Amino acid sequence: MARRFDQPPSANEIETIARYAMNRLAEPFAAHLKHVVLQVDEYADDALLAEMGIEHPLDLTGVYEGIPVGQRSVDTSGTLPDRIRLFRQAILAEWCEEGEPFEHLVRHILIHEVGHHFGLSDEDMHVLEEQE
Repeated sequence: MARRFDQPPSANEIETIARYAMNRLAEPFAAHLKHVVLQVDEYADDALLAEMGIEHPLDLTGVYEGIPVGQRSVDTSGTLPDRIRLFRQAILAEWCEEGEPFEHLVRHILIHEVGHHFGLSDEDMHVLEEQE
């Protein structure tokens, strides 16, 4: 479906792009992401920004909340499901500033957050992102 340019991409459109990117990740990543909640909010909330030491909500495009795969144990059972939150307004602001294709930007942000789920280094995240 072609995007209309009279309105900025919606939260639903961002979620669709992000889910598509998640579903296309190779194993072993895909199997571990089936239970990760994906959520798109307009902005990060004040508590999260304060916790991360970020002053402006447009400076945070996404966050992984949960226990990284390598740190799980029987002691962590019963915890809330892992969650990746993407922040629409910050994504739109970065899109306007950087000018890269929107789908590429959303995929880049999603992979960065997936990387946190797996405890990957920035270099590993870059390799994962190149695997399309």
